[in-house]
Amino acid sequence: MRERDDDRDPGGAEVRIAIIHDWLTVYGGAERVLEQLLLLYPEADVFSVVDFIPQDQRGFLNGKTVNTSFIQNLPFAKVKYRQYLSIMPLAVEQFDLSGYDLVISNSYAVAKGVITGPDQLHLSMCHSPIRYAWDLQHQYLKESGLDKGFKGLLAKWMLHKIRLWDYRTADGVNHFIANSKFISRRIWKVYRRESAVIYPPVDVNAFSYYETKEEFYLTASRMVPYKRMDLIVEAFSLMPDKKLIVIGDGPEYKKIRSKAGKNVTILGYQPFHVLKEYMQRAQAFVFAAEEDFGIAPVEAQACGTPVIAFGKGGVLETIRGLDRQTPTGVFFYEQTLPSLVASVQQFEQEKNKMTPQACRENAMRFSSERFRHEFRQYVLEQYELYKAKWDREIN
Repeated sequence: MRERDDDRDPGGAEVRIAIIHDWLTVYGGAERVLEQLLLLYPEADVFSVVDFIPQDQRGFLNGKTVNTSFIQNLPFAKVKYRQYLSIMPLAVEQFDLSGYDLVISNSYAVAKGVITGPDQLHLSMCHSPIRYAWDLQHQYLKESGLDKGFKGLLAKWMLHKIRLWDYRTADGVNHFIANSKFISRRIWKVYRRESAVIYPPVDVNAFSYYETKEEFYLTASRMVPYKRMDLIVEAFSLMPDKKLIVIGDGPEYKKIRSKAGKNVTILGYQPFHVLKEYMQRAQAFVFAAEEDFGIAPVEAQACGTPVIAFGKGGVLETIRGLDRQTPTGVFFYEQTLPSLVASVQQFEQEKNKMTPQACRENAMRFSSERFRHEFRQYVLEQYELYKAKWDREIN
């Protein structure tokens, strides 16, 4: 057993820290968390199943060289890394973390399954238990065309094995941190483990407050099935007197474009400054996905723009509905055309209750600075308790 120094502190050079990420392919929500973790712990080493972030987009990694698994070098891994999901448990178990005091897994898939010893503290920032292996399995199989046939049977068997592994490896985590109360409930349902809730960071200061709103609605997202961009476009096509701007690209682009009426303008992918400008000027941002947290609705509110959102998941914690004293949005509770159309009509009747100031103030609860403060305090508390327990056992 290694000797311990009572003066060592997480974040200081004396504490050896490893941060484990699932896979690095795009700069998304989990990568924003990783960025903040590296600001907190610049001396930490980073591990990931694969790392295919382009050279010109690696700024958030703070110059770090990422330690990758053997999957990095497998055929077509750059574009088909997800197809190696069945061997990702084996891949993360090969990371040798024996030289670290503190292990932080930033996990929405397999990162939390790394192997640690009894004298190491493992904290898992859990964005969700593996979605497509647990309660969203049937949705993902259907969207992938794997809900029937021989390939479907193989996929279901693979996910069954993933579930067994995922449940077993939860016992290797000392403490879970959930990114919302919604995910905290999912962690309890799947692993029967309590978790602290620390909301992920949102760069609210990058989205300038703007009071003057124009007569159009905005939606923006990657065009993949679960985002339900098709539902939003189809609903507004049924309301020709209302204008909708759509920003985003992805596999469903052609399908969504085919549903657009004359009142719907689809801009495709747009750079950040264009997205921000539309987000500032829109009278409301429309969001139809069931998300674990949901960054885009918070970004819209940071601009002073209220949100019309599907009332399930993390948005119930980030948007204040009409039942609140200072509402910042309207919810619809079924992912159907009538439900969304009704919520737009309700918004237009009640929009004077949703002020830009209230939206901005609500969004500031989720700043990056707040995340770093809460996360650091939590790690310090757990590390002190861990050290004290260790000292009692060896003395």
